[in-house]
Amino acid sequence: MNPPFPSPLFLGLFDDAAIFPPGDLPLPDAVKAHRERAVSPLAPLLGPFVCSAARLDALALAVSDPGWPPLPVSLTVPAPVPGLAVPAASGPVAIVEVAAAMTGIDLVAVEGPGLDALPGALTTYREMPLAEITVPRLAALRDAGVRLKIRTGGVRAEAFPAEHDLAAALWSAARAGCPFKLTAGLHDPVRHRDATTGFEHHGFLNVLLATAHAVQGGDIGEVAAALADQDAHRVAAAITTIDAPLAQRVRELFVSFGTCSVSEPVGGLSDLGLLPEELR
Repeated sequence: MNPPFPSPLFLGLFDDAAIFPPGDLPLPDAVKAHRERAVSPLAPLLGPFVCSAARLDALALAVSDPGWPPLPVSLTVPAPVPGLAVPAASGPVAIVEVAAAMTGIDLVAVEGPGLDALPGALTTYREMPLAEITVPRLAALRDAGVRLKIRTGGVRAEAFPAEHDLAAALWSAARAGCPFKLTAGLHDPVRHRDATTGFEHHGFLNVLLATAHAVQGGDIGEVAAALADQDAHRVAAAITTIDAPLAQRVRELFVSFGTCSVSEPVGGLSDLGLLPEELR
């Protein structure tokens, strides 16, 4: 029997970060692929297109085709950007104003370290190191209307957090009621060691399960155990036991994650039988 589609656990889960490492897809190609997915049966799984402020001018050129609707964009603003059309000293607010005014772009979110709530209805994510994540800090972030961004991988081994460290952050987010997104490293559904790099990658299904434990009052040890499970069939089976009300609570907290290849997580779900046959 086919699983229902779209599953509420997977709706809008995959933010399209195809232009970032290790994917590094050329920007025009990435925009084209995103637009094609947005009108395909996989559209319900798709989050916004993620672009750095440093490439905002190039993005404006890539979205100039009037035959397409505006591209939903989440803009990463790591710091003032030298060489951008906006003076670097004017900071993220001015950069956001320029992006919001660009034709062909629908700016829906801004993400980066040190960000405060921005003017208007934009969703704002503040990236924080795991060591700085505590319940009081996240409660203050929530009260300020800002969400949390957590880095879960990269091009170096130290960029991948240990299970207990990530579990503590997820547990704190659940206690504080602070929504979060993750970025980097979550290529596959289930935790595994990459055969080429030797890096231990977290699985996005593990994170969904860990978040489910956290929102139900589980302790950090239970959350960490869910992150650590490398048995793909057991993890997939546990995912199917999450009912609609719990799925809603999980996704209200775990909003999405950035992936440099939407095809990889979609393929992983298909391999585990978590997508209907017509999408495999």
